[in-house]
Amino acid sequence: MFKPINQLSKIEFVALVAMMFATIAFSLDAMLPALPDIGRELSPQSPNKAQLIITSFIIGIGIGTFFTGPLSDTFGRKSVILLGAIIYIFTSALAYFSSSFELILLARILQGLGAAAPRIVSLAIIRDLYTGREMSRIISLGMVIFTIVPAVAPLIGVGIIAISGWRSIFLVFILFSIITTVWLWIRQPETLEKPNRRPFRFSLLRKALVELFKHPIVRIAILVQTICLAILFSMLATVQPIYEITFKKGDSFPYWFGVIAILSATGSLVNAALVTKMGMRRIVTWSLILQFIFSGIMIFVSNAMLSLEVQFALFVSWQTYVFTMAGTTMGNLNSIAMEPMGHISGTAASAITGFATIGAALVASPIGLLFDQSTLPLSISLFLLSIFGIILMTIMSKIDIQITRAE
Repeated sequence: MFKPINQLSKIEFVALVAMMFATIAFSLDAMLPALPDIGRELSPQSPNKAQLIITSFIIGIGIGTFFTGPLSDTFGRKSVILLGAIIYIFTSALAYFSSSFELILLARILQGLGAAAPRIVSLAIIRDLYTGREMSRIISLGMVIFTIVPAVAPLIGVGIIAISGWRSIFLVFILFSIITTVWLWIRQPETLEKPNRRPFRFSLLRKALVELFKHPIVRIAILVQTICLAILFSMLATVQPIYEITFKKGDSFPYWFGVIAILSATGSLVNAALVTKMGMRRIVTWSLILQFIFSGIMIFVSNAMLSLEVQFALFVSWQTYVFTMAGTTMGNLNSIAMEPMGHISGTAASAITGFATIGAALVASPIGLLFDQSTLPLSISLFLLSIFGIILMTIMSKIDIQITRAE
């Protein structure tokens, strides 16, 4: 099949992809400082329900990922991203004008649907243009900029709230989407020409999904990605109450969050530098082993008679590694899963990310509910998740050896 030549410089392409990646992170993290105000204004009887502002958006993302990839295989990459941007912008406006908590939750679900398009279709664009370790390197470089957005998003949210209230955050979402979409439309050529497009039929979609999940390496990569996302979502779900309730540092949370997010960008840099030498599977395995060690230490710390400041320092180190681990695992696992699926890359990107996102959310939600004003439930949960991940990566290596010998 003809592989298109990218007319953008690699630097501009990586920056554009990173901005599309960042749509989801910005839409999540900028809302974190607004949750107390939203709870007081729209749900005064149960202010804790404000956390649904985050989870409802993730639900929308999970649903949207199943459709955006296949649609991009049918109608082209740019058209589907444009459609997603229109949905995202319209529902951001709906959330801005919402007068009830239920309406804003509905708007957030639909906003997640729209945000899924740039995130998923950008992976298909990368797969159209690159393969193998170079594809993983492009994703890793994009993740560097992607991790900067979560670093500044809570601070942006704080600034917007101070100037014009929490609702204005949705206006900034609209501006962000317009800039990214116009940039894509003007500068990035379409990477899936009409002769290479697949008709959108449910029978073909079902056939593609069967092909996807019949491949043992792809199945395991999706499961491990689910585990890695669950580790990340579990930390995100509980990190603010841990700062505020456990360590009494709620006021400084956005600043700690920003510094940690910047430091965690090194994960993508390290992966980009090492992936061509070590390989994707080895990096993912060692990342999970380090998570196993960190989580085990935190289980001990949670039960040790240490000062609150020492516990906080260790927790910050652990949180930094959890965020860093996203840069050393997610791009590699996506590449591992998509490598055999180049002929259905849009559908593959949707299915892989969709199943992993929804599965991770289902795992992370009860972990968040286990919060008991300490770090112990989170530590035990991530410890167990990392064990499962290590076991699955070991199985993947054995299967890969068997496939290589058979060939």
